Amino acid sequence: MSDIDDLTPREAWDLLASDEHAVLVDVRTAGEWQQIGVPDTADLGREPVFVEWLSGTTHAVNPQFLDQLALAGVQPGDGRDLVFLCRSGVRSVAAGLAAQAAGFGPVHNVLQGFEGDVGPDGQRGHTGWRADGLPWRQA
Repeated sequence: MSDIDDLTPREAWDLLASDEHAVLVDVRTAGEWQQIGVPDTADLGREPVFVEWLSGTTHAVNPQFLDQLALAGVQPGDGRDLVFLCRSGVRSVAAGLAAQAAGFGPVHNVLQGFEGDVGPDGQRGHTGWRADGLPWRQA
């Protein structure tokens, strides 16, 4: 198993824009998608794949993660670039490593995730996908 390629949010967007087969995989919980928002890739002509890495209720690893990823149309060995996104860029590494070990990928991780770490004011949103001005919408 090799390391995952880290990308800034802007680099992730550029990869998705330049490769029509690349897939953005948002591994946050359904609650996060609903409450915080989701990346909007409509301008790229495709939607992100939404598969929880951790269960929103138990916070345990989703045992169906790889199966759900495949059901979303991504297959092991298909060679498609997968760009994993979570809240701050931590869960996406674990999800990406699991996908990579199962033969998916190449795999990339979005540094700082959708809304970054907690800032000095105790709030998120100072870094990450949204803070970089990349397209997003309320779910």
